Amino acid sequence: MKKYGGNELNYLKQVLDNKKPNAGSWNNELEKKFSKVFKGKYAIAMNSGTATLHSALEALGVGAGDEVISPALTVIMDTTATLHANAIPVYADVDRETYNITADEIEKKITKKTKAIIVVSVYGLPCDMDEIMKLSKKYKIPIIEDHAQTVLATVNNKIVGVRGDFASWSFESSKHISSGEGGMLLTNNSSLAQKARKISGQGYANLTADGGVIKFGNNSDFLSPKFNRHDTLGWNYRMNEFTAAIALAQLENIEEKVEKRVYVANKFLEVINQYEILKPQHIPKGFSHSFFTLSCTIEKKGINWIKFRDKFNSFGGDGFYAAWQNPYNEKIIKSGNFRKRNEHIYKNIDYKNTSNPVAETLQKKIIQFKTNYLRETDIKKQQSALSKTLNYFN
Repeated sequence: MKKYGGNELNYLKQVLDNKKPNAGSWNNELEKKFSKVFKGKYAIAMNSGTATLHSALEALGVGAGDEVISPALTVIMDTTATLHANAIPVYADVDRETYNITADEIEKKITKKTKAIIVVSVYGLPCDMDEIMKLSKKYKIPIIEDHAQTVLATVNNKIVGVRGDFASWSFESSKHISSGEGGMLLTNNSSLAQKARKISGQGYANLTADGGVIKFGNNSDFLSPKFNRHDTLGWNYRMNEFTAAIALAQLENIEEKVEKRVYVANKFLEVINQYEILKPQHIPKGFSHSFFTLSCTIEKKGINWIKFRDKFNSFGGDGFYAAWQNPYNEKIIKSGNFRKRNEHIYKNIDYKNTSNPVAETLQKKIIQFKTNYLRETDIKKQQSALSKTLNYFN
């Protein structure tokens, strides 16, 4: 199986030849297919997963001085999307075993200013959305699900799609669906879908939940100097047709791509489970994992993260990832440089005393093994390197 081994080239040639698919454009075709696979009513294709998060916040009416809760263990983009909306990031701690944000930790951070909650399915493992949705209903706070790393995972045999108000995916080059860049926003609410599409499409008045048009041919009404094209403040977050064509081809083979990552993860687990050195991310009963990465923590005392990586590499491994820095410990936040976004809103916002002990402990200990190996020889080589490394430290 190749990373781009389906219809990618064929579809790109059709775009260059100006051939349209059944839905009228490659974006529309991708949205239609994505809605069907992930069982949501409205899909809006955008140029990145960060754009989808920002558009979702804006569509929900999040604005100046509002608070948005997100995990203390996640990428910086959940924070920057919040800042793009002129809102204030608030961080909730995560579960020690699953690494995911929980309803209990979220509830501790809710205030009268909380206007949205972003939950993240970390490394390919879904959050406990049953409990989170109970919390959402109790406080009447909308939920945005960030599934950038989670594709075709299930909970009680149901595919992870959109339980909250919005769900977001990324098509960046390392993701399950890879078109270089790109993202998708999914919702079951037609009003929110239309708002998000307008926000991401430069505020064109003719955009609808299902799509709409911004180029009007020779219709005399639309060509009149009196015609108003824009009724919403929007950004240019639209996905181009070339990206949509590649993403569509990737989506057609998504089951095989996820199965391959699960296979690779299980090959690593065969080795890991022979020792008491690494502890894999816990998968609760009834949940399945799509393994964007296979993530573990170093549990044996005295093993240094850097030394473990160097030894792994010396045995033929090609490295692994650390966890992201806790967002509020990234330089842009810790230094206060984010305040330049809006001095009036952020002048008194300071994260120096922010503490989420579980997330901070995990951040120092997590190892993420890559799962996007395509050839069996590469998989066996990494499996062997891991076996030798664990045996060395045992």
